[in-house]
Amino acid sequence: MNSTFSVAFHLQPRHRQEIAVKVLSQQEPITQIAQEKQVSRKFVYQQQAIAQQALDRAFEKKEPEQQVLYSLPITHQWIFQFMLALILICHCSYRGVKEILRDLFDYSISIGTIHNRVTAAVEKARTINQTQDLSSIKVPLLDELFQGSQPVLTGVDADSTYCFLLEAVEHRDEDTWGWYLLEAEAQGLNPDYTIADAGKGIRAGQKAAWVNIPCHGDVWHILDQCDALCRNLAKKAQGATTQREKLEHSMELAKLKGKGNKLSAKLTKAHKNEAIVQKLASDIRILLFWLRNDILSLAGANWSERMELMHFIIEELQLREDQAHKGIKALRTALSNQKGDLLAFAEVLDKKMADIAHKFHVSLSQVRQVCLLMKKSLSTNVYWQKWNQVYHQLKAKFLPVKEAVESAMKSTPRASSLVENLNSRLRNYFFLRKHLNSDYLDLLRFFLNHRRFMASRVPERIGKSPTELMTGEKHPHWLELLGFNLFQRA
Repeated sequence: MNSTFSVAFHLQPRHRQEIAVKVLSQQEPITQIAQEKQVSRKFVYQQQAIAQQALDRAFEKKEPEQQVLYSLPITHQWIFQFMLALILICHCSYRGVKEILRDLFDYSISIGTIHNRVTAAVEKARTINQTQDLSSIKVPLLDELFQGSQPVLTGVDADSTYCFLLEAVEHRDEDTWGWYLLEAEAQGLNPDYTIADAGKGIRAGQKAAWVNIPCHGDVWHILDQCDALCRNLAKKAQGATTQREKLEHSMELAKLKGKGNKLSAKLTKAHKNEAIVQKLASDIRILLFWLRNDILSLAGANWSERMELMHFIIEELQLREDQAHKGIKALRTALSNQKGDLLAFAEVLDKKMADIAHKFHVSLSQVRQVCLLMKKSLSTNVYWQKWNQVYHQLKAKFLPVKEAVESAMKSTPRASSLVENLNSRLRNYFFLRKHLNSDYLDLLRFFLNHRRFMASRVPERIGKSPTELMTGEKHPHWLELLGFNLFQRA
């Protein structure tokens, strides 16, 4: 039936309300109501649903904004732990703490009292830091941070992200590094190897403290240098193109005046310079792409092949050195001096690959094929073609071998980038102070080591603190470790 001629279509809102009220009152059957109003039962049910929704909304219980949710007993102990939470969680300054307590809690407190309470917490935090067993750290990452011109010696566990060293010092030489590494050794630190950049103080200090422990090169810093060189050459190539375009425009204007010959030589030179710079930028970009993806990546060839490729990259860079692009020589020199340290991770990975081959009774070349499979994207046909090829070779052993290779690669760190991550978090605290002291850094180290991760790219870390990840044991909340009692709603 056309809705234009139906009774229901022309019913006024008050009539629809009457139908809904009759249905909700349950005094008459649905069929009788429909017959009286000359509408369908479906239409009656629709009006009932509309009315029921309106009633539900009208009688829905709403929490007024001014209603007291729960009571919080404000004691001196609660005030003091709230101050610490503001400083450490919210990166609040002492004056900010004073203002919050004054404005929101009607509580007056002096800057000196805040300082004294923080100092009391520092003593407990330092004791916990100094008594922590570090024997489970196998690969520490060493680096130097800076607050202004002041160096901060830093050490982080590659596996758990536990920070075992955070000291502001006057010098970053061999003696200073050696002293603090020996202090860490007294707490049980006995690593398989360390990872650090090419800093002379770090390496000399470690050699003096730990003669037989190797120091691997940090891949992150050298790749950062590569990226900076690529950006610089790309800017120069763009500049050469812009210069050529300006000369061409000037040439067109000069031709209109019959003086185009005056710019011919300059334009020819600009064309040549543009071609040279663009070719150089393209060559360097390709070489450094090979360096990143074929030599310094986890999924790659064995150590000897990587070293051969490294020599090739160094030779090609040397062929392209000139006075106009000094960054090429600086990078080539760094690679020449650090190639052994930078590829030390490949030797560790080779040993793990050999152990996997022995464990599953397969050839080393087959394990290497599984490793190289990790370089390819899962969204490409090449990956699945290679996957099928390796699967048919290993059959039932393929998945266990693949899991073992993934685990081996995951547990082989190449860079001290976790220190850079720590640096980014510390900046939120450092910007509040012009100068750092050991008290402040000890408190920060305690907090960051015992605060549980709320989010992480590594699922295993979520809900755990670096200390729990390192020791495998749970500990109380960091405020409870400092002697406070956490508030809990009744």
